[in-house]
Amino acid sequence: MTPTLAVMARNFVRSRWLVLAAFAGLSVLLAGCADVRYLAQAAGGQLDLLRRARPVAAVLADSQTPAETRRKLELVGRVRAFALNQLGLPDHGSFQSYVELGRPAVVWNVFRAPELGINLYRSCFPVAGCVGYRGYFREADAQAYAASRRAAGEDVTVGGVSAYSTLGYLRDPVLSSMLSASDASLIRTIIHELSHPSLYVAGDTIFNESYAVAVEEEGMRRWLAAYGTPELREQDRLAQERAAGFETLLLSTRAELERLYAQSLPPEQMRAGKQAVLDGLQAEYAALRDSWGGYSGYDGWFARGVNNASLGAVAAYSSLVPDFQRLLARVGGNIPAFIAGAKACAAKPQGERQGCLRGGEG
Repeated sequence: MTPTLAVMARNFVRSRWLVLAAFAGLSVLLAGCADVRYLAQAAGGQLDLLRRARPVAAVLADSQTPAETRRKLELVGRVRAFALNQLGLPDHGSFQSYVELGRPAVVWNVFRAPELGINLYRSCFPVAGCVGYRGYFREADAQAYAASRRAAGEDVTVGGVSAYSTLGYLRDPVLSSMLSASDASLIRTIIHELSHPSLYVAGDTIFNESYAVAVEEEGMRRWLAAYGTPELREQDRLAQERAAGFETLLLSTRAELERLYAQSLPPEQMRAGKQAVLDGLQAEYAALRDSWGGYSGYDGWFARGVNNASLGAVAAYSSLVPDFQRLLARVGGNIPAFIAGAKACAAKPQGERQGCLRGGEG
């Protein structure tokens, strides 16, 4: 499903963290899936967005449009033009229509993990490949599925997503859920989402997300250089600093649980160890929040409940960003040439892609 969202942890907490949040639902349309109810909600949710979409120009011309919605949509339009004309990203027709959702998220993702294991259970679809979640357009459906898996003894978490990409298969609208973000986050989201249709490798989330984050970082750097105000630069700096700190904390906790579950311990002892790790995470987050002067923007993540599923959804999905940035530097910052180079590396076997990005053969 964006978020952002994206280092995976930052995507998780910045509202765009799963770019394919709803695309998993779209892909199931191609799968001939026997789960008729899941198929129906996926098809119905996507078609509902298409039906309700209004041209952005019409929304801007409507005297009933709230001033802040108008301002944010105008910002989206400027960022879209910047991404296409100055960054050279391909135009797939996205973000030229608008949907007022009337709800805080477009999709709710359900993540599942074993009670004593950190690795997520995965669902596989054509085109999108395998993903560690299932996306629902109605929160009640997501919660019902989550409840059934909890009853089966699994660790489960449910999180709302504000933005997603259909990878150019459809003309993605601007969603009202996207406009609640800060200007800095919205700018990053638009650039990030517009980058995804130009390159997607089924089953290689790290490659896909690292690519999009590299484009996002370069795009934001150029936007700030051209149009940034002191307020916008500080807003972005603070958000990135806090996201990095939170990500580090979550990845450290995930690694601690991985070490615990790798041991040959009786289940009761492992459960006690798990609880101790989770208690420690709560204490460390409280200290981190205090260091931010009490900023509570990530409290909602904890309010949903912390378990193997919520931590299993956090991974270093931007680990290849430095390698993509090296590729970008080698082509002199030319984004279309960068995309062509990234596609050439994507065509190689997965084990050779990082070496290709670094300028080698494998």
